[in-house]
Amino acid sequence: MSNDPARPARTAHRPRRGRLAAVAGLGALTLVATGLATTQANASPDDPLVGSGRDQSGKVQVVHVEAPTPAARTKVSKLGLDMTEHGDATGVEVVLHGSKDAARLRGAGFDWKVKIPDLQARTEANQAKDRRYDKAVAQSPLPSGRTAYRNLDDYNREMTRLAKRYPNLVKPLTLRNRSIEGRPVRGIEITTNARQVNDGKPAFLMLGAHHAREWPSAEHAMEFAYDLVENYRTDRRTRRIVQRSRTIVVPVVNVDGFVVSRTAAPLGDFSAFDYEMKRKNCSTSVQTPADRRGGTCANNPAGRLRGTDLNRNYPGFWGGPGASALWSSDTFRGDAPGSEPEVDNIRRLISQRQVTNLITNHTYGNLVLRPPSIRSTGFSPDEPAYRALGAGMTDANGYANWASFQLYDTSGSTEDWSYWNTGGLGFTFEIGPDEFHPPFQQGVVNEYLGLAPSAGAGFGGNREAYYVMAEATVNAGLHSTIVGSTRPNRKLTVSKSFITATSPVIQTDGSTGAPRYYRDTLASSYQTKGGQFSWAVNPSTRPLVVGRYGRDPQGPPQPAQTLVNPAGTPAEGAYETATFTVAGQPSYDNGTATVVINWPDAQVDWDVEVYDSRGRPVATAATLDDPEQAVLIDPAPGTYTIRLINYGGGATSDWTGRVDYASPTPGTYSGLKEAWNLTCSNRNGRVLSTREVVVDRGETVRVGDPCRRKGR
Repeated sequence: MSNDPARPARTAHRPRRGRLAAVAGLGALTLVATGLATTQANASPDDPLVGSGRDQSGKVQVVHVEAPTPAARTKVSKLGLDMTEHGDATGVEVVLHGSKDAARLRGAGFDWKVKIPDLQARTEANQAKDRRYDKAVAQSPLPSGRTAYRNLDDYNREMTRLAKRYPNLVKPLTLRNRSIEGRPVRGIEITTNARQVNDGKPAFLMLGAHHAREWPSAEHAMEFAYDLVENYRTDRRTRRIVQRSRTIVVPVVNVDGFVVSRTAAPLGDFSAFDYEMKRKNCSTSVQTPADRRGGTCANNPAGRLRGTDLNRNYPGFWGGPGASALWSSDTFRGDAPGSEPEVDNIRRLISQRQVTNLITNHTYGNLVLRPPSIRSTGFSPDEPAYRALGAGMTDANGYANWASFQLYDTSGSTEDWSYWNTGGLGFTFEIGPDEFHPPFQQGVVNEYLGLAPSAGAGFGGNREAYYVMAEATVNAGLHSTIVGSTRPNRKLTVSKSFITATSPVIQTDGSTGAPRYYRDTLASSYQTKGGQFSWAVNPSTRPLVVGRYGRDPQGPPQPAQTLVNPAGTPAEGAYETATFTVAGQPSYDNGTATVVINWPDAQVDWDVEVYDSRGRPVATAATLDDPEQAVLIDPAPGTYTIRLINYGGGATSDWTGRVDYASPTPGTYSGLKEAWNLTCSNRNGRVLSTREVVVDRGETVRVGDPCRRKGR
């Protein structure tokens, strides 16, 4: 039994107690309470730039909002608050701007606890830590040796330097569109003979800083680039990755917003004019009122609220839940699907290369998230492989391995569009347990290398997680392969073009309208050298049309288990534990394991949290229902620990419990097959032949000589 004073997470439907207490224990949904200033004297009471003041102490605070289920977290995301994307099984985090936002949250039935009592003081302390570290350490243990956060010029200068130092391994890359303010978006490509772009190798795309204030996301991407090029000659594992795949690194996607965030004078209050906390790009929505236009992105009447959230602007499922239709929201989805030049850059890059693997880095939350991003789509048809690959990475960095919707619904995200429409396997990394840009040593050095106190301490951290993903890029079982033989100097192209619907589009008044439609054209090429060739591609059939995940049972479900209630009853707000063991194949095949907790007194309430053998949260149940039921999907074999939390009154009515098992639901698939259009042309561009090629994930298809016309 524990005397942990921390309150467990509760659902939005619990009676409101209006408390604001110190946080302890598990992390959860966090909001930053602050007041906002405005330069507009005649602003209306509903103006998004007007706040009602800070908390009574006058301090900006980070608070933990209790939202223990995906449905509750999605409900929070619909309140129009500033979501941070940090969350776990007990909740998520957002930024709360003043008492008006607090009232909105309280009116929706949510409780919270103070996590950081004075955010401005924390910001100042972090800056002091960075100055001390930079002064005391001549060279960090990072591959680059950096001791402080980079600015955009640093990234561009270092990428140029790597390309000059390693001309055979590194190719400079400038994406097609300049940003809203006219800046180029740059990256590098890493492989042997890097300038031969159409080499048929599978591509691993590493992205950082979709969100401007998330500085570690760019740092981690850049450090991995250093690892690949500088370890190439001395490390066999690195050499195999570099020789057999192409790694494309774009450390800063949102160049304008990043420049604003990195060069702003820090206020530390998350107000509309705290430009260091800018999240979005620098576009101006057609919705923006006339008196909020004008100025520069770094100094304008709308402050940091100008712009579009790039990770809500990708067209896949655009306009749905988890994104805002309001121009001033930090999760504003933009005026149209894929409307932003920075998003178009990444779409074109993915559409023109065979990007079989993708990581888009963010902060924060200690999470590795995979599609789907919206619960209503159901698990993806590649769920088993996706979950296993995620587990390989979280074994290294200690993060939670979740489908994205398990945090909350999010529409318009990078990897959701990329996966469903191209078939490439994509993940979001939410780096670190707290703060958008914590002290450099903590958020970059320790998290990247897996040094204490990071969650990946002793297991390799994000460096090892990235290596796991890079090795998966080389693994032909996770993409598709076209092989054949032909003459030299032939250009092979695979292509397809299709139209897809967005989500039904949520309007500014909360109503839902018809979906919009958008076109994708996927086209990538391979330059033959003569003789046999092997070309790594994504599956010809898009996951969007394959169907939904399910599988046929390979054995009976495990018999139900009775849980043993330990002696005594924990104090209100504390917990006791019980354990159960899941057995696996060949004896049993469990599609679900459901922890069921009962108690006889209707005035009593117990909450449930389930943890795996490494202490990671895997399921929760914190409603007003009796029984509470926490469901584990496809539970891995092993021993699990349950926390039984006495939410209130448990001393008068103790619990009983069991674990029920059920078989998996058989898969349902469309049966449709799509084809790549495979074209061969000569050096003058004349098309020699065209055919269709159908190839599934993990499959190799042999096409003979694709340049030979039929009948010849």
